[in-house]
Amino acid sequence: MDVLGVLLGVALLLGLGVVVLVVIGLIKAARVVGEKVERQEAKARRAVENVTLKAKSYTQTGPQGQISAVRLGLRTSLDGTRRILEGAVGQDGQLGEALALLGRLDAHAAELDGELRMLEREPDSGRVAAKLPELRERAERITHSAETMRWAAQDRMHRFAADELGRLSRECEDEAGALRHWDTVPGASGTSASGSTSTSSSASSSSSGDSAGSGAGVGAAGAAGAAREAGGARRGLTDGRGGRPSAEELLGLADPVAKLAQRLRKPTTGPSAG
Repeated sequence: MDVLGVLLGVALLLGLGVVVLVVIGLIKAARVVGEKVERQEAKARRAVENVTLKAKSYTQTGPQGQISAVRLGLRTSLDGTRRILEGAVGQDGQLGEALALLGRLDAHAAELDGELRMLEREPDSGRVAAKLPELRERAERITHSAETMRWAAQDRMHRFAADELGRLSRECEDEAGALRHWDTVPGASGTSASGSTSTSSSASSSSSGDSAGSGAGVGAAGAAGAAREAGGARRGLTDGRGGRPSAEELLGLADPVAKLAQRLRKPTTGPSAG
């Protein structure tokens, strides 16, 4: 009974632990989903506000339209800088500090946007006209700071890309130069020697008759064999650069056919020759 009680207690503890882990996992999943929903809602709300400010800046005149234009320019500059920095911080870790500075700058921009929103609802036009230049100057300072970081990040990315392209171009040129230093193909000297032999044989054929013709046939056969050896060193079967082998080469009859042709070229000696 004691062993059974211990087993039941262990089973209960394990079940309780599983339940606790499941509850914790559900809470974390719900929190992550809630954060994603909040971010999406914030993006949607910000997009709607940007569209509204753009419409107001085009349709309204006077201080109200100017306030909408200042707010829209402030948001556009900060959003553009944030997109550039967040997109490049994974490749360049030094942009993390600039992203942190942008966060602090965004906090000041949020405070300024709140003041501009309150000024937009101000019924006293005199106060609006008095406060607007100061708020516009602050917005220009924030916008200039954000644009300075964005332009610096873009120049940094372009410089790194240009340096990488320069190194890659030099490596390609070096590789191309190395590829042009090809070695002499084996058998080329044999081919030239056989060519000279065939030339001398053809020259002697004009003065010697049938015996010279047989020597020229032997020279031609030797040149053809040397050319086949040189061609075999250059062309391949599957690389698409070589020609297709003949039927004699496939059946192994290339040398017997050459010997038969050489034998037929020899002058016949017999009673009819005398």
